[in-house]
Amino acid sequence: MKKEYGNSQVYFVGGGIASLAGAAYLVRDCDFPGQNIHIIEEMKILGGSNDGAGSGEQGYVIRGGRMLNDEAYENLWELLSTIPSIDHPGQSVREEITAFDDANPTHANARLINKNGEVEDVLSMGFDMADRLAMGKLIITPEDKMGKARINDWFAPHFFQTNFWYMWATTFAFQPWHSAVEFKRYMLRFMHEFPRIQTLEGVTRTPYNQYDSIILPLHKYLEPFGVDFTLKCTVTDLDFKDGDGITVTKMHVLRQGVPDVIEIAEGDRVIVTNGSMTEGSSLGSMTTAPRLNGKGSSWKLWENIAAKKPGLGNPSSFDDHVDGSKWESFTVTFQDSVFFDLMEKFTRNRAGTGALVTFKDSSWFMSVVLAFQPHFRNQPEHVKVFWGYGLYPDKVGDFVKKRMCDCTGEEIMQELIGHLHFEAHKEEIMATANCIPCMMPYITAQFMPRLNSDRPKVVPEGSTNLAFISQFCEIPDDVVFTEEYSVRAARIAVYTLMGVNRPVEPINQYQYDVRTLFSSFVTSFR
Repeated sequence: MKKEYGNSQVYFVGGGIASLAGAAYLVRDCDFPGQNIHIIEEMKILGGSNDGAGSGEQGYVIRGGRMLNDEAYENLWELLSTIPSIDHPGQSVREEITAFDDANPTHANARLINKNGEVEDVLSMGFDMADRLAMGKLIITPEDKMGKARINDWFAPHFFQTNFWYMWATTFAFQPWHSAVEFKRYMLRFMHEFPRIQTLEGVTRTPYNQYDSIILPLHKYLEPFGVDFTLKCTVTDLDFKDGDGITVTKMHVLRQGVPDVIEIAEGDRVIVTNGSMTEGSSLGSMTTAPRLNGKGSSWKLWENIAAKKPGLGNPSSFDDHVDGSKWESFTVTFQDSVFFDLMEKFTRNRAGTGALVTFKDSSWFMSVVLAFQPHFRNQPEHVKVFWGYGLYPDKVGDFVKKRMCDCTGEEIMQELIGHLHFEAHKEEIMATANCIPCMMPYITAQFMPRLNSDRPKVVPEGSTNLAFISQFCEIPDDVVFTEEYSVRAARIAVYTLMGVNRPVEPINQYQYDVRTLFSSFVTSFR
């Protein structure tokens, strides 16, 4: 097999999970020589948006929280079932995750907290008949009839005050002004989660953060094949062959700031991560607020190439609406278990069940999640780490009279302590707290209202050697803002460009399962 490829090279732009998955498919399913695979990443570390870094002394940072799901992540699980575990010889990463999740199941006992610091009863979704009818209409309306409609074009104001909305919006990070098409896709793709959304029992968790649990094993799997990881190198533009088709001939790069050109020969392939949800993110500290940054290189690359050829999408629908796509997360590192002990008592959640707690009346629409400890491979035993976020960073706080985006880590902790009514313990909580805020201007850019043509196909019409594998390419029926979307895109891209006739795991269509439909119908009347 290998001889057939001659000296063909495959270049991945971006070092996130999609590129790593694509490289794994090349060596595993195409018998492609690893030394001819190049993953080009502008950061000094792989993983893209699947990040997790830091130390007990300096504090840890996870920019985003990622929900995994057993029933809906078909290609991710298939891939990880063939990637060896780092910690458990003889086990796959999939088996390792399943064993961990079975031993530490997610179960939220305090999904929503009201302004009085009381746990709300969330068994009822809170729908009225108009909400149910609007939901039914949304689910049966074809996407091409919906265009750039927003969620709040479909639903009346009452819908956005329901328990369902508070829980669904914070589980998946939806805003009322986001795309109704994406919301519809989520309702179909995760219909099996609807009846248990109040407990989050369907959330599958990894033993550590996703960098340590998924990215690292993928990296270690690829290394012995000789895959070339080119870090601190930015792809700025692509040149195309003249004419109607789409054939990349050159890649323009900056190697640690020095311009260079990579010639793309006949038989080479270029697989691009176009756009990035964590592009332009900025960290603050206990004493400083994060900055709001502008477009970075992945957006500029997509803008450059989309201007040259039709069929490469319209980045403007996603990267020119920062006010609609930004929110702020924060990672808190403690040197003791004081806060964790208080939270366990208050929420009745066993420590580390990874259950999301949302403060529904919070001006910032703030949520926190306490993962199983240790959450990092290098985390000392006495150190505890949790993650949280606010979906409305431009709103003024309820306890700290400042916009979240202007707050330091210390002020974010003060606001959180206020919502939890933990003022009596404030001094001991703050004694070792290190809260690192993170502003992410494009974190929900993939949910912005869009036309179907705004996202390029994984392999665009007329392409001979170019594919896209980001959250901003188009895969019919699947949902963005998931690990599955990246892995599915990579698999489609590799099989198509390499001419490999192998199946991609199909999307489970739970909306056609009678039991799921009936259960969802009953849930809507709870």
